[in-house]
Amino acid sequence: MPPINLLIKPASGACNLRCRYCFYHDLTEKRETACYGMMKPETLEKIIEKALAYATQECTIAYQGGEPTLVGLDFFEKSITYQNKYNTKGLKIHNAIQTNGVGLNDAWAKFFAENHFLVGISVDGTSKTHDAFRVDAQGKDSFSRVMKAIRILEQHQVEFNILTVVHAYTAKQIREIYRFYKAKRYRYLQFIPCLDPMGQEPGKEIYSLTPKAYGEFLCKLFDLWYEDLIKGEEVHIREFENYVEMLHGYPPESCGMSGICSFQHVVEADGQVYPCDFYVMDGYALGNLTECGFEEIQARRKEIGFVEESMEVAEECRHCGYYRLCRGGCKRYREPRENGKLRLNYFCESYRMFFAHAGARLARL
Repeated sequence: MPPINLLIKPASGACNLRCRYCFYHDLTEKRETACYGMMKPETLEKIIEKALAYATQECTIAYQGGEPTLVGLDFFEKSITYQNKYNTKGLKIHNAIQTNGVGLNDAWAKFFAENHFLVGISVDGTSKTHDAFRVDAQGKDSFSRVMKAIRILEQHQVEFNILTVVHAYTAKQIREIYRFYKAKRYRYLQFIPCLDPMGQEPGKEIYSLTPKAYGEFLCKLFDLWYEDLIKGEEVHIREFENYVEMLHGYPPESCGMSGICSFQHVVEADGQVYPCDFYVMDGYALGNLTECGFEEIQARRKEIGFVEESMEVAEECRHCGYYRLCRGGCKRYREPRENGKLRLNYFCESYRMFFAHAGARLARL
C-alpha cells in the first residue's frame, strides 16, 4: 500500500464565483448529475477511515471545488477529528485547500494556521486581469475581496501559494503581474494554462490561450524569474523548479509534467471517486468509497485503462530533443482526440519555444 493522495470536493461544483473559464463547471454540465450538493459528515468520515487504513507512511488530503469553503468551517473541523480518530498507524498527514478566498475570514485563517493547512488561493494577477473573468454570480468583481483574504492569511501566518490561470489576458501582462506579486512579497507561485471546454476545438473563446501566447508567456516569465534567482531574490515557481529537479534526475512532483497519469483519487461530494480532476465525468467513475474500498477502485482504474492510455507517445515526440523534459505533457492537453487517439499536446509549440529560449540556463541551474 503506497502513500495516498485525496482531492475531496466537499461542495461538489457549487461556487460563489462564476469564473468564465471554469473547467469544472464545464465538466459538471456534461454529467447526468451536475452538482451533488454538500458532502455529508458520515461520507467524509468513511473516506478518511478507509484512506488512513489503506495508506502507508503518509496521506495528503486536499480540498477543492467548486468552492470548498461553502461547506462551512465545521466540516473541516470534523475532518481533523476524523483524522485523529483513524490515524492508528501514525501516518504523516498533509492538509491543503484550494480556494477563491472570497469567503475567508479570521476564523478560517486561525483554523488553517492551527492545523497546518497549505492554502492555494486563486489570483489572476492584477485587478485588471483578475476581474476580467473572475466575477461573482451578480457579475461583480472579486479582486478586492481576494486581496483582503490574503491579508488575513498573512496576519495569521498561514502558508499559502498563489495559483494563477494563464489565459489570454494574463499571458500578455505577465511582466506587470510578476512585478505586482513581487511587490506584495508573494514568493510561491503556480501558473496553470487555461483549459478550453472538453471536446471543443481549442482557441475559440475570448479567454483562450493560444500556443504562441503561452510560449511567449513562459519565456518572459522565465527571464524575470532567472534574473531574480541570480540576484539572490528567489521566487518559487513550481514549473521551473520541477524542470531543474528533472535535470538532476528526480521525478517531477507536478502530476501533469510526468508524461504519465498518476494515481489520483478525486472524491466528489457523494463519495464517488474519479482518476483525475480533469475527468470527473460519469464514464470515468471508479467506485464510491461509501460502498467499496481502494482495492476495488484501483481495479476499476486498471479496467478502464486510464493510466495506460496516457503512456501512448506521439511519433513526433519520440524524435524531439526536448522530450526528456516535456514528456508529451498532461493528457488533458492532448484532447480532443482524433480517431479515438490522443493528439499531440496543444501547447507543443509553446514548449519548443520555451526550451529553445531557456534550456541552457535551466541546465546551468
